[in-house]
Amino acid sequence: MRSRRVAAAAVIAVSALALAACGGGSSGGSSSSGGGSDVGGVHNVSDVTGGTIRYANSGDWDSLDPGDTYYAYSWNFARLYSRALVMFKSAPGKDGATLVPDLAESLGKPSDDAKTWTYTLRQGVKFEDGTPVTSKDVKYAVERSLDKTTFPNGPTYFNDFLDLQGYTSPYADSDPNKLGLKAIDTPDDRTIVFHLKQPFSGFDYFAQMPSTAPVPVAKDTGSKYKEHVVSTGPYMFDTNDLGKSFTMKRNPNWDQATDPNRKPLPDRIEVALNVNSDDIDNRLQSGDLDVAIEGTGVGPAAQGKVLADQTLKANTDSAISARLWYTSINSDVAPLDNIHCRKAVEYAADKTGYQRAYGGATGGEIATNLLPPVIPGAEKFDTYPTPGNAGDAAKAKDELAQCGQPNGFTTGISYRAERPKEKATAEALQQSLAKVGIKLEVKPYPLGDYAKLYAGKPDFAKANSLGLNVFGWAADWPDGYGFLAQMVDSRVIRASGGNTNFGVKDPEVDAMLDKALVTTDTTAREKIWVDIDKKVMDDAYILPGVWAKGLLYRPPNLTNVFITDGFQMYDYLALGTTRK
Repeated sequence: MRSRRVAAAAVIAVSALALAACGGGSSGGSSSSGGGSDVGGVHNVSDVTGGTIRYANSGDWDSLDPGDTYYAYSWNFARLYSRALVMFKSAPGKDGATLVPDLAESLGKPSDDAKTWTYTLRQGVKFEDGTPVTSKDVKYAVERSLDKTTFPNGPTYFNDFLDLQGYTSPYADSDPNKLGLKAIDTPDDRTIVFHLKQPFSGFDYFAQMPSTAPVPVAKDTGSKYKEHVVSTGPYMFDTNDLGKSFTMKRNPNWDQATDPNRKPLPDRIEVALNVNSDDIDNRLQSGDLDVAIEGTGVGPAAQGKVLADQTLKANTDSAISARLWYTSINSDVAPLDNIHCRKAVEYAADKTGYQRAYGGATGGEIATNLLPPVIPGAEKFDTYPTPGNAGDAAKAKDELAQCGQPNGFTTGISYRAERPKEKATAEALQQSLAKVGIKLEVKPYPLGDYAKLYAGKPDFAKANSLGLNVFGWAADWPDGYGFLAQMVDSRVIRASGGNTNFGVKDPEVDAMLDKALVTTDTTAREKIWVDIDKKVMDDAYILPGVWAKGLLYRPPNLTNVFITDGFQMYDYLALGTTRK
C-alpha cells in the first residue's frame, strides 16, 4: 500500500497489494474456455447504453441494506445503488483488486500510528431525492451497522476495531440525531475521522465495505430499511417484493461528474429471487436470463452440457477464487466437543465425493487446509492424509475409540437449502461417515437466514445438534486476515446469530490473529496466517473440502464482461446488454 503508512502499524494491507500479483489466480481476469472476443480480459467490449439486465438468485438476499449484508455477490452488486468511502476498481483481473476512492476524494489519510483515519467526501454527491450527502450520513451508516441485534448479517470489523467506549447503537440513543459515537468525528459536512483502539494499516479495506454507504437519519427504518434503500449510486430501487424479486431504474440525482468509477450502461435491472438453480442454468443457456448472481458457476448437470457444446463452451470463463468450500465441525455440539471425535470426521470424510459435488476438477481442487493457494503466503499441507483423499476408516475408528464413541455417534449436518452442491456435499459426507458409524441427519435451512437463525446462531445449532455445517468462505479481501478473521476468531461469535464462525473457539488462535496485526515484516506476518491455519486443522475445527473454481456462463448479449479479482466473479458494475 502507500508508503506513507506508518511502518509500525499493523501492515496487513502491505501484503494485500501483493494480491495484485496473486489476485484471484485468473490471468487477465478471465480464462476463456473457448472462442469469443477477449480484449484485455474483457468480453464484448461496448459503451452502448440501454436495455435491461436480468439476474437471478437461487435463494433469498441476506439483506439489500448495505449495513446488513455479507455475501460477496451482494457487495459486488451493492455498488450499483450505494457508494462507500472506498471501492474496488471496476477492472478485470488483478486491477479489480485495487482500492480506489469512491465517495471519498482519496484513500484514507492515517495518523497516530494508523489509529486515526481521515477521509474527505467528494463535492456534489446526492441521495436519490436530491438531498446532499454529508459526512454525518456516513457516520450514521457505520453507527447503525454496529447494532448486531438489528443487523446481524454484516461483518463485525467496525465493532472490533473502533474505539467504541461502550457505544452500541444509535437506536439506543434517547435522541437519534445526537450521533453520540465518539469513535467517529465529523468536524464539517465533508470530513469524517475514524478513531481505532489499535493500529490497523488496512483500514481502507474497512472503508470499502457497504456499511460506509451513507444513510439519511430521517429515512432510516431500522430492519425495514432493506425494503427501500435510499440510493447514492447510478441506480435506485423501483419495486421490491421481498423474497421474490426487485427491480431498479436509473437514479436521476446521480451525477457522473462526482463519480469517476462508474459508467452505467443498462437502463433497468431485474432480479428474481428463490429461483431453482438448475432452472437458472437452463435459462442462461437459452437466453432467457443474463446473470446467475451468486457467481459460483453452473451446476454439475449444466456443466457437462456446456463443456460438450463448443458454442456454449466459448461463452464460459473459469474463475479461480480465494474461496474455500468447507464443513464446519461445531465444537459446541457433543460429542464433537471432544477433539478425537472431530478428528474421526476428518479421517472418515471422502473428499473425492466433496469434489464431485462441486463438479469435479472443473469446480475446484481438493483442499487439505484452509488458506486457498491464491492467498499471499499460503502453504499447502495435509494434517489428515488419506489414500486418494477418499478417507481412512481405520484411522477414523481409532479416533472414535479415543473419544469414547467406538461404535460411532449421530449428529446433524446442515446446508443452505437452495444450493444443490451443498446438498450433494451433505449427502456425500453422510455416506462416507456412515462407513465408520457416524450417522448424519441432513438438515436444510434457507440461505437468507442460514447464518442469522440457524447454523450461525449458537443456541439453535447446539439445541438442534448441528455438529456439521456445510458452508463456503471467500476472502473479504485477498490476504490472510481478510480470509481467516471471520472464520476463526472466537470474538466475532455473537449469541444473537449472524455468525460466519460456526464453532472455532480457541484463545491461541485469537492471540495469533492479534500478533499478526502488529507484525510489520511481511514474511513473518504471512507465516502467522499459516500457523493459524495449522492450529485450526490440528484441532479439527474445520473439514476443508474444495478450493473453489467456478465455470461461469455469459450469454452472448452481455457486454463488458470480465472477472474481477476484487470479488472473484463477474464485475456487475461494468455489465451492459445488446438486448433492448
